[in-house]
Amino acid sequence: MTNTIRRIAVNTGGGDAPGLNAVIQSVVIAAANRGWECYGIRDGFNGILFPERYPEGGVIRLTRDKVRGIGHLGGTILGTTNKGDPLHFPITMPDGSTREIDRSDEILTYFATHQLDALVAIGGDGSLTIANALHQKGLRVVGVPKTIDNDLDKTFTTFGFDTAVAFATECLDRLHSTAESHQRVMVVEVMGRYAGWIALHAGIAGNAHAILMPEISFDLEQVAAKIRARDGEGRLYSIVLVAEGARPSDGHRELLAPAEGGHAERLGGIGERIGQALAERTGKDTRVVVLGHLLRGGSPTAFDRLAALRFGAAAVRALDAGHSGIMVALGLSGVDYVALAEVAGRMKAVPLDSDTLQTGRDLGICFGD
Repeated sequence: MTNTIRRIAVNTGGGDAPGLNAVIQSVVIAAANRGWECYGIRDGFNGILFPERYPEGGVIRLTRDKVRGIGHLGGTILGTTNKGDPLHFPITMPDGSTREIDRSDEILTYFATHQLDALVAIGGDGSLTIANALHQKGLRVVGVPKTIDNDLDKTFTTFGFDTAVAFATECLDRLHSTAESHQRVMVVEVMGRYAGWIALHAGIAGNAHAILMPEISFDLEQVAAKIRARDGEGRLYSIVLVAEGARPSDGHRELLAPAEGGHAERLGGIGERIGQALAERTGKDTRVVVLGHLLRGGSPTAFDRLAALRFGAAAVRALDAGHSGIMVALGLSGVDYVALAEVAGRMKAVPLDSDTLQTGRDLGICFGD
């Protein structure tokens, strides 16, 4: 594979996260400093697969002027989507049934036809799985890890996580005062389908009294006992923080919608279920607060902004050095490169021997076990 690069493309896939625009800005500027042109693909790969949806172009030229001042903005100027995986694209048959087809060759054809030499793919596990498949088909690809959930393997952290934790912690700070004033139990639901990083970090930082997360199946009676114990000590309010993918001891998760047609399953409702059950068990006035997509929005923290800028520049350096099929990752000593094949389809759960988890236990936080 020749190292000569003149034009690259960048896209953002999956759910949005604070810091996406900072990555885009960094990629564009680092590429321009090498004399490369940079193009942005709209809404994942939809700008290529559905050009008719974009009167101004599904793939747009990105210049220094286009990205000036966007690093502090939330969201993504390119748009994003978590629907319509090009490897398993759902189509409706004449009989009304749905089947999946592989449209990835259309992406490869577009790159060849428009003389795009490489792709910087910014996304989570699903987007990086697609990026790895495109690499295996011959496209030069470098991935940038993105998820507020911090559940991507092989990287110490991902941009967006710090911002989500900071916001969730601020919300807990506010809820302490109102919960104490009314002697209520506050059940706060945060994102975290398969990993409880946000719940764990925000829960400890925000002084939650119970944290429920996917890695530890919970017995609701243990949580109720914690609340009753606090009442017995004269502390007449409690904060329970729960990740959307938390599992009770029967193993059942709350689904808003199952996975189908290229869409990821939607979790939610666990907060309401727990709130109602705790009210019945303790007799206390209980309120449920779902932070949900608020965790995705807003400006990135300084930490996330810097991480995003580092990731974008590192992705361009990797392409300049002739790399492909890798993801830039943040290690304890700096930015590393890891193979996309080692990341695709893998998830990083909170280790049960985690120092952070043990910190929570030492502080007396109930984890429902």
